[in-house]
Amino acid sequence: MKQVNTSYPKDKINILLLENISDSAVEEIKAAGYVNIRKLSGALSEQELIKEIKDVHLLGIRSKTMVTEKVIAKANKLLAIGCYCIGVNQVNLAKATDAGVAVFNAPYSNTRSVAELVIGLSIMLIRKITDKNKAAHNGIWQKDAKGSFELRGKTLGIVGYGNIGSQVSIMAEALGMDVLFYDTESKLPLGNATAVRSLKELLRKSNIVTLHVPSDIGTRNLMNKDMLATMKKGSILINYSRGDVVDLDALKEALVSGQLSGAAIDVFPEEPEKNGAKFETVLQNLPNVILTPHIGGSTEEAQYNIGLDVTSKLLNYLERGSTNGSLTVPALNLSLQAKTHRILHIHKNVPGVLGEINSKLSAHNINIVGQYLKTNDNIGYVVLDVDTKLSKEASALLKDVKGTIKLRMVY
Repeated sequence: MKQVNTSYPKDKINILLLENISDSAVEEIKAAGYVNIRKLSGALSEQELIKEIKDVHLLGIRSKTMVTEKVIAKANKLLAIGCYCIGVNQVNLAKATDAGVAVFNAPYSNTRSVAELVIGLSIMLIRKITDKNKAAHNGIWQKDAKGSFELRGKTLGIVGYGNIGSQVSIMAEALGMDVLFYDTESKLPLGNATAVRSLKELLRKSNIVTLHVPSDIGTRNLMNKDMLATMKKGSILINYSRGDVVDLDALKEALVSGQLSGAAIDVFPEEPEKNGAKFETVLQNLPNVILTPHIGGSTEEAQYNIGLDVTSKLLNYLERGSTNGSLTVPALNLSLQAKTHRILHIHKNVPGVLGEINSKLSAHNINIVGQYLKTNDNIGYVVLDVDTKLSKEASALLKDVKGTIKLRMVY
């Protein structure tokens, strides 16, 4: 069954895409029949977004646009937010949940891009290519092997053995490295990788340490002065995860003292909002240090795949009510139901809501062909497939159910 109708005519759905999201997203949206698409190259400030969000049904962002409590409060028509990136720190998820706004991201689509770059950085740093490159540009011929090593036979320590960390593990083994990993959750090793019991054990044994952890209360300043001092003398640190997991002042001290021989940092506690803006960090102009502007996953292939991934989730929610991959609305993966109308009901997670829904519909002899329920701590999500002849009456009845946050007929 091919679905063509949503709860609004497709030419009434307004879609706003910010931060130069890949054209693959625009092409997918257009192919699905939507025409009101605005694509802007940059991020918007809170006040700018508040002005723009009023009539927007779907919002697409990357990492710079902050969707705050104030923005969500003004987004009266907003159904879903697509974060065309891995992280969702830029969205107030608690308020999005309370408002019944589905939030989707792309946790896997740029995995390969980050993993490849980590391996490339490891080679550059262990060979001290950055210093030799700088010397050559300055007209100095610096041909020597001192302090330059092969990756083969060295130990790579991976902190966070998730999608990226595990792929780095496989690639490192292919180059002849020994791989250790530490994760707060039990993970099945790939290849010959070995799990260690503590972060300090990993740091003591590794020639290169690469971080692949989220930003949370347990990881902020994870690599502090004490942890950096625990690392093997002359080792290398790579952080392509989150900007607040490394104490940069302590890292500078470790690099200047020779405790570490090099570092590569892609993410910072504070980052400029726009390309071309001034950027400062205490790590600038240190030897054998590679600094990049948060581009770990920024390849054309990754952005193309992210465009397809997140857009697919947004359209499945809009046209089917499927919330698979949502970080706010409870996840339901739904197929289409022939000869019915589908109603989505998002409500506060309080006792008695489902009973009231069923009682109201039963009292008016409205047949429920299919019913699906999923809840989280704050909200409940009910999808109802009902008799087409009575769907408008059913929608009117469900608006009055206690705790209703959002009600929408999909088709």
